[in-house]
Amino acid sequence: MDYTSKLRFAVSCSSNMNRSMEAHGILKKRGFNIESYGSGTQVKMPGPSIDKPNCYEFGATTYEEIYQDLSAKDPLLYQQNGLLSMVDRNRRIKPRPQRFQAETREFDIVLCLEERVFDQVVDFLNRRVGTSGNPVHVINIDIEDNPEEATFGAFFLADMCQKLEQSVDCDEEIDQIITDLEDSNPKRNLLHTICFY
Repeated sequence: MDYTSKLRFAVSCSSNMNRSMEAHGILKKRGFNIESYGSGTQVKMPGPSIDKPNCYEFGATTYEEIYQDLSAKDPLLYQQNGLLSMVDRNRRIKPRPQRFQAETREFDIVLCLEERVFDQVVDFLNRRVGTSGNPVHVINIDIEDNPEEATFGAFFLADMCQKLEQSVDCDEEIDQIITDLEDSNPKRNLLHTICFY
């Protein structure tokens, strides 16, 4: 990218582990002003069985600590299911998982990667006491929570962010950009709303 990112982007999945971090890494490499978050109450990752997930606190736990914890618990299982390589990638992008609802910075665009996350982010933005009155566009793109779809989704987001960056007036052009992206990607159903800080 041969220009400085003018828009402030945030991307959120539920745990700030797979989808949002894959997007964070790709968008950061392309020069976008990007931060990533989770919207859940805690970081949840698969465990030895479906009823025994690994859970960590947002903000208090680093990716390094998660990596060491998983390595100590069952290195073979977490290497085979891809969690160790995912957390290794994450610790090279930023120090720790962050929760969107704990963030005080303002963004121009918040990209949510599943409808439940979209609902949580919109609910949080609508409940908080705004002071600046600045608009924020919240967009949902459903991306399945697996490594392959996270990568495909991240490239789709990069394409969307590029179009938004290149717009003359993002607030005026965003609906058309979203419509064009839906027309050229019929499997991607996008939601869009505006909230205020």
